[in-house]
Order: sequence, then structure tokens, then C-alpha cells
Amino acid sequence: MGISNFPGGKLWQVGKVYRRDNPVVSKGRMREFSQADFDIAGVYDSMIPDAEILSLLADILTRLRIGEFTIKLNHRKILDGIFAVCGVPEEKTRSISSAVDKLDKMPWVEVKKEMTEEKGLDAEIADKIGEYVKHKGSCELLDTLKADTTFMANKMAAEGVKEMGILFSYLEAYNVLPHISFDLSLARGLDYYTGIIYEAIVEASAPPGFVANPAVPPESTSVPAAEPPKPKKAKKKAVEGEEEEVDEASVGVGSIAAGGRYDNLVGMFTAAAQAEGKKAPQMPCVGVSIGMDRIFALLWPKWSEVERTKGTHVFVMAAGDGLIVERMKLVRELRNQGIKTDFLLKNKPKLPAQFSASEKDEVPFAIILGENEIKEGFVVVKEQVWDITEHGTKEKRKDEGTGTKIKRDELVDWLVAKGVMSM
Repeated sequence: MGISNFPGGKLWQVGKVYRRDNPVVSKGRMREFSQADFDIAGVYDSMIPDAEILSLLADILTRLRIGEFTIKLNHRKILDGIFAVCGVPEEKTRSISSAVDKLDKMPWVEVKKEMTEEKGLDAEIADKIGEYVKHKGSCELLDTLKADTTFMANKMAAEGVKEMGILFSYLEAYNVLPHISFDLSLARGLDYYTGIIYEAIVEASAPPGFVANPAVPPESTSVPAAEPPKPKKAKKKAVEGEEEEVDEASVGVGSIAAGGRYDNLVGMFTAAAQAEGKKAPQMPCVGVSIGMDRIFALLWPKWSEVERTKGTHVFVMAAGDGLIVERMKLVRELRNQGIKTDFLLKNKPKLPAQFSASEKDEVPFAIILGENEIKEGFVVVKEQVWDITEHGTKEKRKDEGTGTKIKRDELVDWLVAKGVMSM
């Protein structure tokens, strides 16, 4: 469907994406990685789609039990207003914004050094920028900006503040505000974002050794300036044609999701397909991309703690006299059918000890032999189920039942019907 015929709506896709980056596989940083994208395209009333996307992001991260997360939020118009009010030359805006965006990884003294010594910005202008980008907090930060008459005199800045006010009222309705950090140092993707910008982070995703966003100029008296970083060991110089070695100790997973409003990006691509002289149609969009590899890098240690470490499906037990020979016979029968089976290697173990051994390996089926059942050709099967608690730990579900009586010659079929895979 051509863009001229596309009415707009909600879009999603999951797939592989690629980038040129120094990989750190252990931290989920790869050149090829999987990403889940959620977007709303089309013309809608101000900030409603934006709030819907942020609500979706918060809901996904909550349901994944990723842990405490923060969605850092800013607005392109507010950033442009800051740079304009502080006197940043237009040709330096993008390079200076790139430096500002490093404030979650570097102390202010290093960011200012990059602005002035590497990018040629006047130190006085850098200090003015620092007085703005040190601020982060909740929606109350809007009141601080509104009280700044110089800032609000800038048309672009005033528009950004107004739109953020609308957005915060919607985020309150969605109950997303507890996860929001209004962070004036967030300056990602300014080549294509036209409105709000955001990224989601968790504590485990930040580079080790850095305080989250130590964005306070050393001249400020409100909060002490961050200490300059300790000198790092010199990296091995890359051979020509190769990339520099990556110091894994200084690399975090990074943001686990990011996005923003990009009203002109689609039009940039469609313009190339239009006949010369024709105006390309625009398609306002807002969306978020969730880094699946980064999510898995964070969740896998938690998941591995609650996953079964052994594949045993059946644990054969005896009630009463131990029945060691009968247990061995049943174990052999089940193993011959390809069913992973185990039992406690004792002659006359007590039943609680046998259950304890089966629970240690989280075996889903306990088969109990008794003298009467053996004579009648039956066994008793108790299903054992574990639930994951809200704290992420496993707990065996209580079952006061006595189990299910199954004919011995029908046991294998019954187990396979219950999902036990024979090999």
C-alpha cells in the first residue's frame, strides 16, 4: 500500500536489525540484533498517540518483570530552545547535543571539555547549557521552565513546554508517571526526532562505575560536582582497518528501549520515490523500539534461576516397605519407553524423603507404588506443580489430594497424554 493510500493506525513488527558498532556480546551489544517495534502513524490530536506508546512501553516492561525501570523523557523543541537561548551557533547544535547526551555516562567536567576543547564551543555558553541540562525530575520541572522568562520567550521552547504539559496529564491517567524521569540532558536522535524523545533504562543496564546522570556543573553549589573519572589503562591501538578494542568493564547493556516522535522521517524516504517537482506526502509517526537481545541479557540470569536444571519427568516412589525391586522394575519399564525416570537410591526410604528428592529436581510426576496397588495392577500418580511468585522465586503448589490411580499397563500412554515426551 502506498503512503498516499495509508490511512494511519497502529503498527508493530519484530525482526533483525543491523548497525556498525563495537560488539560486547556478554552485555547484549551486537551488530546484528532483534528488535520489537511499535508505532502509531497518522494525524491525531496532540500527544494522545505519544501517551499511548509510553503506556504500552511501561506495560510491556512491567509484565516482563524486568525490575525497577525508568523512562527518561525529553522534548526536541525544549532542547532546541535551550541551545538557542544559551547562544549555541546553529551549525554546532547537533554536535553539542551529542555531547549533552553523554551525561548519563560521563561527569559534567568531561562533557564540558568535549564541548569546548573538541567542538569549539565558548566556555560561557557551555556553562549556560549546564545550568539547564542538570535538571531532571517529574512534571514539576515544567514549573521551573515556565518560571524562566528568558527561556519561555523562545517560541520553540514554549511550544515544547505546552506539549509536555498535555502529555503529563495523559501519562497521569495511564498511571505511567511513577516511571517517568523528565531529563533535560536526554538528547538522542535529534537528526530525525521532531517531538518527544525517550529511552527506558534499568539499573543493570547502566555502565558500571558511573552515577546515573551526574549532570551538575562544577560551579553549581546545589549538588557537588562529580569527580573526574580515574585515568583508564591505555587501549591497544587498532591495526589499520580494524576497530578499537572494547573495554567491556566500561560498557553496560545501555537503554533497553527507545523512541520518539518522527513526523518527517517517512516523508524523507517517500520523497526519493516521487517524481521530480512533486511534494512528498508526510506521515506523522511516534513509536518505540525494544531491544530484545538486551532484554534477554538482563532477564536470562533471573530465568535460569527458576528454570528446571534437570529433565527428569517421573520419580518412582514406594509407600511402606521400600519395594526396591518393584521400583527398579518400573524405572526400567519407563526408561525403555524413553521417559526420563529416577528414584531414590535407598532400600527403605521414608516417603517424605522421596518427595523431598523429587522436589529438589522439580520432577512433575511422582509415581507411588504400594503393595496393594502392585497386586491390583495400579499405580498412584501425583502431579507436582511449581508457581513463580511475585518475588521471582519458585514455590510448590499445595495439593492435599491423594493422587490419581492409573492402570500399570496404561501408565505410559497416560504420561504421554499429559505432555511427557518419550525419546
